[in-house]
Amino acid sequence: MAQAADAARTVIMTVDDDPGVSRAVARDLRRRYGASYRIVRAESGESALDALRELKLRGDLVAVILADYRMPRMNGIEFLEQALDVYPGARRVLLTAYADTGAAIDAINVVDLDHYLLKPWDPPEEKLYPVLDDLLEAWRRSDHRPVPSTKLVGHRWSARSSEVREFLARNQVPYRWYSSDEPEGRRLLTAAGEDGLRLPVVITPEGTALVEPEPVDLAAHVGLATTPTADFYDLVVIGGGPAGLGAAVYGASEGLRTVLVERSATGGQAGQSSRIENYLGFPDGVSGAQLTERARRQAARFGAEILTAREVTGLEVNGSARVVRFSDGSSVAAHSVILATGVSYRQLTAPGCDDLIGCGVFYGSALTEAASCQGQDVHIVGGANSAGQAAMYLARGAKSVTLLVRGESLTASMSYYLIQQIDEAPNIFVRTGTVVESAHGDGRLERLTLRDVGSGETESVDAQWMFVFIGAAPLTDWLDGTVLRDAGGFILAGPDLTPDGRPPAGWELDRPPYHLETSIPGVFVAGDARAESAKRVASAVGEGAMAVMLVHRYLEQS
Repeated sequence: MAQAADAARTVIMTVDDDPGVSRAVARDLRRRYGASYRIVRAESGESALDALRELKLRGDLVAVILADYRMPRMNGIEFLEQALDVYPGARRVLLTAYADTGAAIDAINVVDLDHYLLKPWDPPEEKLYPVLDDLLEAWRRSDHRPVPSTKLVGHRWSARSSEVREFLARNQVPYRWYSSDEPEGRRLLTAAGEDGLRLPVVITPEGTALVEPEPVDLAAHVGLATTPTADFYDLVVIGGGPAGLGAAVYGASEGLRTVLVERSATGGQAGQSSRIENYLGFPDGVSGAQLTERARRQAARFGAEILTAREVTGLEVNGSARVVRFSDGSSVAAHSVILATGVSYRQLTAPGCDDLIGCGVFYGSALTEAASCQGQDVHIVGGANSAGQAAMYLARGAKSVTLLVRGESLTASMSYYLIQQIDEAPNIFVRTGTVVESAHGDGRLERLTLRDVGSGETESVDAQWMFVFIGAAPLTDWLDGTVLRDAGGFILAGPDLTPDGRPPAGWELDRPPYHLETSIPGVFVAGDARAESAKRVASAVGEGAMAVMLVHRYLEQS
């Protein structure tokens, strides 16, 4: 029998679109657990998510969520995946028919499913209650208390406030947003001794107020590691995208003393993706944030150190050591280095865009802004997968999403599955041969001037939200004069360094560079920063793992 729960009446939730089944499940649950738990039922994934968010705002606890697999619009796996973001500690159960057991097994990888139950479960005393008893006991043993959250007070149309929100969200730091012009926001500012002229203000769970904090200070105050614990390592990985995380996992798991250095947040561009549907092993897709968080936890479990908000500004060779220098003047050294710095989206050069960054103009998905796009018209600039994924995600709530594509079609740069989804979405529109001529607004984006590439004609359109996904600019300027790069700034490695069969200038070893090795022995490159890379998540992870294998070969022969 269930033991007495917290005084807040902890919730057990059941979700099933069949009203009869929904009532039957709730009846069986109340019979066994009604004295100690509050039973909440919903008849769709959408309504269940709304209920979970209300429970979260009230500070209520949710112990177990049971969801039917076959529900229209949002199936049980999709619902549980989103519920995981609201109540990550709740135990998750999928209700399935015998024919759907394959989907239930797949859900173990997608949503960390705790159990699946075959319908019908009569008698519940044998097939339902023992399972729930075990899950409730496991939940009670876990630390299910609400995590004290960081408070962020800022202005809706403040670029710096937007940057801090994105930093916290991408680093999986729980926080609550308060607008500076609302009563609770003003109350928090008064308590912090601020008048609201300097924003944002971050209030840590301990009550420390940080005014317009720099990333490294913010990271240190919210529990992110920023300082290496040692002066020397076997391997330094620079960049926390898929390639860097892959290298950290394989390096640490194979016994290398490994530290990963990331200037902003792990995940890179992939971590900002609302949904990745063509990554091996996730048939129902996975969000970039979830994939990133799992990889980060995996690397940490194997013993890799992960440093956040540390900007690398230099790489030096000191005998057998490779020295990585930070922007604050400090440094760390290692036997080997893997450059996994990735790429950033190129910025629009159209007049007005720079002045409105964070105030309606965003580079990348900026998922923290998605809720504000509900019922509004959104423009997305770009025609590759990242733009298509953002379009599908934002189209869930936006009134319309317009893709602005310079080329003649999407087929040259976007995966076929995404093109199909966009074609079937009723509120997504594609304008090919179109570029942004200028952006306009007083303190926030209000209008765009668009130009037809073929005719040169321009058109002014109302616009409040524009997300930009154009091109790939490698983050390698700090390596100028250190390792060889191509004309676009991408790092040359392996065979690309020896097109004529001769080693690169300054190469002193009697062997040619290994496949992912740069013009400096012991310094390797993986992922999107490498010249001629595939620009796909799976290939980046693979290159990170391969680079570690080559690090071992280098260390054995050094």
